[in-house]
Amino acid sequence: MAKPNHIELPGCDPMPILYEDRAVIAIDKPRGWMLVPHSWQRTQRNLMAAMESSLRAGDFWATSRGLKFLKNVHRLDAETTGILLFAKSYGSLEVISELFETRKMTKTYLAVVVGIPQQKEWHCQLPLGPDAKRIGRQRVDTHAGKPAETYFRLLETRGGQSLVECRPITGRTHQIRIHLAESGLPIVGDELYGRIGNALSMGLRAVRLEFMNPFTRRPVDIRAPQDWFLKEFGFAPGTPAPAPAAAGSGNSPAKPVVTEPKPVDKRPATSTSVRPPGKPRFQPHAPKRPGFDRESTKGRDRR
Repeated sequence: MAKPNHIELPGCDPMPILYEDRAVIAIDKPRGWMLVPHSWQRTQRNLMAAMESSLRAGDFWATSRGLKFLKNVHRLDAETTGILLFAKSYGSLEVISELFETRKMTKTYLAVVVGIPQQKEWHCQLPLGPDAKRIGRQRVDTHAGKPAETYFRLLETRGGQSLVECRPITGRTHQIRIHLAESGLPIVGDELYGRIGNALSMGLRAVRLEFMNPFTRRPVDIRAPQDWFLKEFGFAPGTPAPAPAAAGSGNSPAKPVVTEPKPVDKRPATSTSVRPPGKPRFQPHAPKRPGFDRESTKGRDRR
């Protein structure tokens, strides 16, 4: 009997398998599933706990593959959908995690934001750190925050909202969400950093993951369906797809050519000043050539 092309867990629709080889398996993560330690049982939507339970139960999707181990290599926020990569062994977990740590993973997201960007392309480098006043929330911290870097490209605007391609270089917690909010473009449905719009769901989806397989030395290009996401937020299916990585990418993405950023607003990160939609707190600049550098996220991306 053929292996199923999806993962079945109790209480949810089947999760499509987007890619699989001997070392990894990538699924299309739906909304609502948290990626937290197996021991953290304050939610019934703990994805790793549910998967490990399914493995122990000998469910067919796992036994048909001979799976005895599965661990997420990176993370997506609970309300973020799209490509989530798992390792099939401790050895592959270590090796694939190294690709994230050294920024040899090209990651592409689609975000639906409130407002219209002032530029077609821009680059945000605001450093991020924990918000001491609110557990679980991050904030811009120009003094003690960790470096964070994201490239953005406008794809389409419609009805006061915009579809933006996001390419994070680093992988800080909630990085894309904060960088867009600080650009004056909060993500639709983002209750933590936006609270704008009438959407019931957050408009952020991981749509592409590119890397060189360290075992086979062959390029891997994983893509997630986009049409249903575009339709959900009022954009026509077939909207221009994310641009391919810069020449020389794949396993070793080209280092971005970045001009010196304009001075960053030095007001306290907790400022409550109001900005018109689409007007950034800082003046972003367009990169000469989008690309990718090296990463230090320990293989734990969360946005």
